[in-house]
Amino acid sequence: MQEFDIKEETEKFILVGVADNEHEDVEESLDELEDLAKTAGAVTVCKVIQNREKIHPGTYIGKGKIEEVKILVDEMGATGVVCDDELSPAQIRNLEEALGTKVIDRTVMILDIFASRAITREGKIQVELAQLRYRSSRLTGLGRSLSRLGGGIGTRGPGEKKLEVDRRLIRDRISQLKKELEDIERSRQTTRNLRSSNKVPVVAIVGYTNAGKSTLLNKLTGAGILAEDKLFATLDPTTRNLQLDSGTQVLFTDTVGFIRKLPHHLIEAFKSTLEEAKYADIILHVVDGSNPDYDKQMKTVYETLKRLGVENKTIITAFNKVDKIEDLSLCKDEAADKVVCISAKHGDYLPDLLDIIEQVMLEQKVLMDEVLPYDMAGIIQDIRKYGQLLVEEYVQDGIRVKAYVPKELDSKIKHRRNGQ
Repeated sequence: MQEFDIKEETEKFILVGVADNEHEDVEESLDELEDLAKTAGAVTVCKVIQNREKIHPGTYIGKGKIEEVKILVDEMGATGVVCDDELSPAQIRNLEEALGTKVIDRTVMILDIFASRAITREGKIQVELAQLRYRSSRLTGLGRSLSRLGGGIGTRGPGEKKLEVDRRLIRDRISQLKKELEDIERSRQTTRNLRSSNKVPVVAIVGYTNAGKSTLLNKLTGAGILAEDKLFATLDPTTRNLQLDSGTQVLFTDTVGFIRKLPHHLIEAFKSTLEEAKYADIILHVVDGSNPDYDKQMKTVYETLKRLGVENKTIITAFNKVDKIEDLSLCKDEAADKVVCISAKHGDYLPDLLDIIEQVMLEQKVLMDEVLPYDMAGIIQDIRKYGQLLVEEYVQDGIRVKAYVPKELDSKIKHRRNGQ
């Protein structure tokens, strides 16, 4: 019996970007797009940049550049072209007809990676919802393109069938996914309320994709989550508890990484996950200090946080990969309240980071110094767990307590002491 070696063919892409007044850093953006393609399992064979005053409304790039790309497709045996911006249905259709090959955009590439990374039920729902919203807005004029969808980058999805469906079926599916996501969000909100009532401070770890957030969480708490040198290695938020040297409990929550031109549909779908930062007490911003474009990456993170409504939070910026940073004095972040340089991989200066976190937590607490009656002795345990107990002295009238405690706990103690 004859045996056949069946394996999936690696896709070869030509990357295309337009340098206009709004996209002057297109070369760096294409480098990042190459990393996205690699993460998706494809190979970049060529990069093409066109300088234009503005993106061509019908074909993204001009006629002359289309001819150049068409020749490159034939010469290099490319299986597709990836454009660095989100394309309209007309732009995709016109480019495919002119180039005679598959054309996808940056958004589809990111959605594809998210589809391959989603593991939990919530992650899969969020990805499929983002994909359907994206494709729903592009159904007009794409009937022929949809009928051609098969395998390959831009077409996969967690548990998703072929998209040979009409607008009504997609709308019904979106409605169903939104209801499922709302149920999960209610559960997530219940968990947040429980954390709030327990007064355990929450530190949300945010940052550009591949900055080292998961590696840091693993090093601090032994979380054991996937940490690869790839974009969007982890999608699902992970929360782990850590007891500081003072005995104070703190929760660290890892969030999905940010990236420039993060698709709007993706932010909407992952809003409940990304909003972990909105409800945190402290924002821990992890920056890849070895990346020459880290300042632009920081700007992207802050812009995304603003879009999510994350404001008036204490921010600690940790410049990661200190072993690869030549001049530490250049590691500055004017938007942060505190700055520290660390190595999440090797554990360098992590005690300094924890000291800063504890210092910030103390600043967010109030100092209580009073004598509690003996029938309130049980609350000492809460003070140890959620605050920092400085003095515990048993006197004739009760227990003298001096401690830094959360404002909510301080109010609870005063109300109970006053018999309210």
